[in-house]
Amino acid sequence: MAQERVAYVNGEIVPESGAKISTNDFGFLYGDAAFDMTRTFGHRIFKLEEHLDRFFNSLKYMRIDPGIDKQGFVRITMEVLNANLPLLDDDDDYWIAQRVSRGVRGAPESGPTVVIECWPLPFKERARYYRDGLPVVVPSIRRTPPESMSPRAKMHNYINVILADLEVKAQNPDAHAVLLDTNGNLAEGMGSNIFIVKDGALITPKGQFVLGGISRETTFELAHELDVHVEEADIDVYDAYTADEAFVTSTSFCICAVSTINGAPIGDGSVPGPVTDRLQSAYSGLVGIDIVGQYLSRLE
Repeated sequence: MAQERVAYVNGEIVPESGAKISTNDFGFLYGDAAFDMTRTFGHRIFKLEEHLDRFFNSLKYMRIDPGIDKQGFVRITMEVLNANLPLLDDDDDYWIAQRVSRGVRGAPESGPTVVIECWPLPFKERARYYRDGLPVVVPSIRRTPPESMSPRAKMHNYINVILADLEVKAQNPDAHAVLLDTNGNLAEGMGSNIFIVKDGALITPKGQFVLGGISRETTFELAHELDVHVEEADIDVYDAYTADEAFVTSTSFCICAVSTINGAPIGDGSVPGPVTDRLQSAYSGLVGIDIVGQYLSRLE
């Protein structure tokens, strides 16, 4: 195990190469599973309790009993992380995921499938976005409406945003998809929330239509400390085109400036803008890591 990451699968911590689930697992068959994902900063896990609170809300929405309480997930998560940290370079960090499916088709007695695993963050692949900004493209595919399936639950069924991202990357392999909701307002991207800055204030889509990202909530907290007004409101493409700045938040991105939307430069075209820059600096101070520098150090 010393040369290979390990994962927790249904009561056992095993090498990743030996981590297996049934082909009849509901998560594999139908995407019938919930998950959550946090990360480390300087090898220290960030807001695990908040992520697990959201995870348990997702499980409750999906009517899945994981068979392990929250403190059990804390304990196992830390055990998996600590077992994997020796394989990580000093300047790298992990994603850490908790996943629970409804179990195995035809074997209700087996109970839910529970997986906890780590994966290195993609600093090198995303480093250029912190130098050049993130190009955003709005696809034709709309975000699943809350009347059909609530986006506030973090579920394995990502087909809606995956198809949108494939459509966008067929046009621009470097671009990030941000979907509209069924009313024509900006919603969210794959694992990311979007903010615009107008006249010094932050505006982000209403919580009913998006997954309430922990990084989104952290940005609210930092904005309050910096005396920056934050508003949840409907944002259409016109609002984005005419914004002074824009950025996305996510567990891995933290805060990443947006350079263009559908090819149109945001504001004066410089990234990051002044408000985004202040928030990135505050985020870095909170987590004890230069979040922008950590990505930029991977530029070739």
